[in-house]
Formats: sequence, structure tokens, C-alpha cells
Amino acid sequence: MQTTATPACLARPGRPAVVARTLTELAGPTRGVVELPVRLMWNRERTFDLADPDDLLWMYENVLRESTRTDDLRQLINGRTLRRVWRRLNLPRGVRQAWESRHRGLRTA
Repeated sequence: MQTTATPACLARPGRPAVVARTLTELAGPTRGVVELPVRLMWNRERTFDLADPDDLLWMYENVLRESTRTDDLRQLINGRTLRRVWRRLNLPRGVRQAWESRHRGLRTA
């Protein structure tokens, strides 16, 4: 299920932010190397080492901003990790608002 909010909750112009129904359904990896599909990152450098804090943040930012389906969120984002890094993520305002309105605990994470 996708949750789209008001027009203010856009990932970018013309595209609503996609938000998971629950954080517990986000069962993405917590370690290792992840390669994002081209639909989420068009750069040739699409591989992220989750042990590197900067790589982890960069990957999460891209997935949260570019996802158009919740399956990507479930497979690539980990709910506990998302809570831990939430405040450090550089996200468009609409993405942050959409996630925080659905998952109020992120506001204080």
C-alpha cells in the first residue's frame, strides 16, 4: 500500500512521496554491500557499503526520495536503521513530512 499525502508531500515536483504503512515491514539489509537498481539511482556508482555511515545515509536518501513503490522500501530500508539515522538524512521537505505524518515516532527519533 502506498501512502500519498497532500501536494506538499512531494518527493519532487509531480511525484508524491511513497511511505511504508509500518516501519516493521521495512526489512532491508543492515550490513553488506547493496546495489540499487537503475530506477532508483541513475549514477554508475550505485553500490553502497552499509558499514560506511556516509554510504548508508546516501543510499537511504536516494531510496526514500526516488521510490515509487513500497516493495523497494521493504527490500532496501531497515526500519530500525531508519529510526537511528532519520535526523541525519538530507531529504526533501515533502518526503520528511510524509514519513513523519505517517510515523510520528520519527519526529523524535
